[in-house]
Amino acid sequence: MQKRPKLSLIFFMIAFATCLVWTQTQDLGQYEKLKNPQIRKMPDKVKMLVVEKKGDPNVIAGMAFSTLFSTFFEQPGVKMAPPRARWMNQPSDPRHEWVGLYALPLPESVTTLRSQVKGVKIDYWEYGEVAEILHVGAYSEETPTIEKLLAFIAEQGYEIAGPHEEEYLKGPESGTDSSKYMTIIRYQVRKK
Repeated sequence: MQKRPKLSLIFFMIAFATCLVWTQTQDLGQYEKLKNPQIRKMPDKVKMLVVEKKGDPNVIAGMAFSTLFSTFFEQPGVKMAPPRARWMNQPSDPRHEWVGLYALPLPESVTTLRSQVKGVKIDYWEYGEVAEILHVGAYSEETPTIEKLLAFIAEQGYEIAGPHEEEYLKGPESGTDSSKYMTIIRYQVRKK
């Protein structure tokens, strides 16, 4: 029993270092165009490694991503990509009741998991047409960015067709202060 926590810590440290390296080696300037909301087509389905956790994201996200990364790096042929999260709740719901799906994209070649970790599974996330915007700053300051995206969706004659999603390009693992975090906020959309 004691080996698993040590192994999880090792995988978490590897994941943390990999996220840091990914962040430092990417041209994040390519995302600057997303400071203005846009609608684009993504693949209809993307294979994801997913862990579901209930609770305030500020409290449980670290644990969720630790579990996710430790399972992810056990899989052969995986390459780091920005982690993502989806929430099934309304923003007005009490945060301790939020259900979060924390995920990393998987290559199609991964069909089974090397180890069975409770709550971790392979799933497909649906996309298609999406509306998205880049938020630069602390997670706690996302509300004006989300409101801008929601107004844009309505102005373009679309409606939301899926959960709130965030893709974390630059966050705590990058070692920067929260005012420089970079998060893509995304919703599946459809024409009204």
